[in-house]
Amino acid sequence: MTQMMKALTQLHDGYSNTQTGPNIDDLTPFVALRDVPVPTPGDGQALIKVHLAAVNPSDIHFIKGEYGQPRVQGMPAGFEAVGEVIAGDTPLIEQRVSFFASASGAWAEYAMTDAARLVPCRPDLAEVDAAGQLVNPLTAIAMFDLVKESGAESFVLNAAGSQLGKLLIALGRDQGIAPIAVVRRPAQADMLRDLGAVEVIVTGDDDPVSKARSIFKARKPRILLDAVGDQVTADLFFAMPSHAVWVNYGKLATEAPKLTQLGQMIFQNKRIEGFWLTRWMQKVDPARIPAAFAEIQERFVSGKWSTDVAGIVPLSDAMIQLPRVLAQRDGKAFIDPRL
Repeated sequence: MTQMMKALTQLHDGYSNTQTGPNIDDLTPFVALRDVPVPTPGDGQALIKVHLAAVNPSDIHFIKGEYGQPRVQGMPAGFEAVGEVIAGDTPLIEQRVSFFASASGAWAEYAMTDAARLVPCRPDLAEVDAAGQLVNPLTAIAMFDLVKESGAESFVLNAAGSQLGKLLIALGRDQGIAPIAVVRRPAQADMLRDLGAVEVIVTGDDDPVSKARSIFKARKPRILLDAVGDQVTADLFFAMPSHAVWVNYGKLATEAPKLTQLGQMIFQNKRIEGFWLTRWMQKVDPARIPAAFAEIQERFVSGKWSTDVAGIVPLSDAMIQLPRVLAQRDGKAFIDPRL
């Protein structure tokens, strides 16, 4: 095997103390395409030849220094991918796996991770589904567990036109818990209703909070799944019934909301909490994770879920092509190191 590989490597260490959101039109301040040594796996690690790497909002926050863990200058970026195990401390050699690249990033020809985190893929699972089955689908399964635990017959989610939002809507549809979708663009409303959303709140409409109050009074949702963290989200939360929980898992907005009705936390037993998939995986019953991946792969193979692809860019041309694909409003971007 070659001793060198191509990778998009990070140009900075640590954090940036900025919060500019997951949009990006130029990669050059943050990563560079370079030839670097292929990582060598140690005890408990696996080396994977990357087939396809996903690009998530968390990746963009990370390379900008805005994520919850520090950058390491010179290390390949990229959290999530699918590929073939070619070496390491694992019985999964020569098998196709999905993985989080915990030791050396996935925007590269080869990546390295903890062997315990490898997820074997069914042979009938498509590459795009396998490359993106961890961050969004596992988050959807984990957060939908919160929805089910609430005991309510409906739930609220914003950024509902995103890949994760569509996965959550389909889960609600299939399990009889009505999704109330929140989006910015009216053009998304009919598509989300067709997918299974029982109500769609368009934040650009006149007085969306008044419309939400009427919906919430009838539907009585208990969980708000929030990827945005803006003032509209806060207003929607305060319009929800008693015992509502605002679960924030992303920060698409760049300005923090004002919490204007804190008394509801006292007298209506409402609360705000954060969700981070890494922490959930550490705390959940270990048997839940393989069961979740079995469910995820079955949903993709059966067609209950699908991956909307905005574009697949070659690693060799990702510096130029990736921002263009990420600028598309719908669909997921991927990097193919084999192109």
